[in-house]
Amino acid sequence: MSAASGIEDAIQMLEGRWKLVILFHLFGGKKLRFSDLERAIPAISQKMLIQQLRQLEQDGIVARIVHAQVPPKVEYHLTDWGQSLCPALDELLTWAEKRPTPKRQRRSPKSQ
Repeated sequence: MSAASGIEDAIQMLEGRWKLVILFHLFGGKKLRFSDLERAIPAISQKMLIQQLRQLEQDGIVARIVHAQVPPKVEYHLTDWGQSLCPALDELLTWAEKRPTPKRQRRSPKSQ
């Protein structure tokens, strides 16, 4: 497997508008109920939150715990493998914060 296809696979697991936001809310060993995630991410629809959580669960990044009680209590948390993503995402944030200020486009002498 080439590095390009490896990174493509990794990005595919994390692509989606809300996956990284969900992960940031779960970092640090937090266990959150579905309703907690809904409140933490008010712009996400319930349908989209369900889809993104299911995909993260299928990829082994997030685990779902269903407690046998009435009404049902469902909690989500990062797997050990999902938690190991934290340093990489911290590095990505650090990289983004170091973005140089975009240079203003220079006017050509003819337009002055």
